[in-house]
Amino acid sequence: MAVTMTERAAKHVAGFLEKRGKGLGLRVGVRTTGCSGMAYKLEYVDAESPEDQAFECHGVKVYVDPKSLAYIDGTELDFVREGLNEGFQFNNPREKDRCGCGESFRV
Repeated sequence: MAVTMTERAAKHVAGFLEKRGKGLGLRVGVRTTGCSGMAYKLEYVDAESPEDQAFECHGVKVYVDPKSLAYIDGTELDFVREGLNEGFQFNNPREKDRCGCGESFRV
């Protein structure tokens, strides 16, 4: 079981943590919302939580709570730039469908 990130995503997260001046890594999870039922959530981690699973990718730690891991196991997080837009992209092999607006997904 693992959640990974590309080197490009890891560099982006590491740079942002450095600008913040604090942080241990990035927490990736899911929440119930949207047309399809679930949405990804990201937050920077300043303190480890005992129940989190931690994975290290390209020198950056990724934290995932056990409930979310069931839905995002095997996911690779990438950071993409398309024209003037940039952001994280989730490559989740468990994803069965995504709503038209791209806000939510279902497994």
